[in-house]
Amino acid sequence: MDNNDFEEIYNQYKAEGEQQAQQEVEQASTNQEAIIAVRKNEDGDIIAIKTESGRELDYVTALKEAKAGQLAHVDVFHKYGRDILRSEPDGVKENNLDNLDTF
Repeated sequence: MDNNDFEEIYNQYKAEGEQQAQQEVEQASTNQEAIIAVRKNEDGDIIAIKTESGRELDYVTALKEAKAGQLAHVDVFHKYGRDILRSEPDGVKENNLDNLDTF
């Protein structure tokens, strides 16, 4: 196999992944609420989120709801000795927490 085959296989894999990610975003469960805005502190850390229904959640409550599967397009992972809310790595930049409007 030459280098072009490797690159072609990878590009096909990447394109299929992007298409699948878009489909998953569009098919988000109806029991999940999307985050539409974030509030940040002076250091740029997210300290609260706002959902599509207008609910404003502090960070800890948002973590609990995300763990329970109630918030769309976010994951919770454990790092630095604490849980951290982050956007799903779905390839859709528009729903990344850092790219959302602030409130």
